[in-house]
Amino acid sequence: MLDAQMRRGFLEICVLAALAREDSYGYKIVKDMSACVSVTESTLYPILRRLESAGSLSVYSVEHNGRLRKIYHITPKGRQQLRDFVADWGEIAAMYEFIKGGT
Repeated sequence: MLDAQMRRGFLEICVLAALAREDSYGYKIVKDMSACVSVTESTLYPILRRLESAGSLSVYSVEHNGRLRKIYHITPKGRQQLRDFVADWGEIAAMYEFIKGGT
């Protein structure tokens, strides 16, 4: 099982990756991410707030069935975080292979 802080970091990147594909709302982000990771809305919303506070995403509202729905949008800073993660992936993969070889 992943360390909580490491999992949180990976989840943040997954959220940014989902939003890089298209602007979205909470439930749909959970659904989109379910292909690779299990995450609940109660886990997702603190991540969304943290990313918004950091300037990695922005929020706007649209009306849907008579209610306002929060839509999340990745910002240039969030896109850069995603690019940085992908650029560092080689190092992460090498660490994984090293760890895997020791089991």
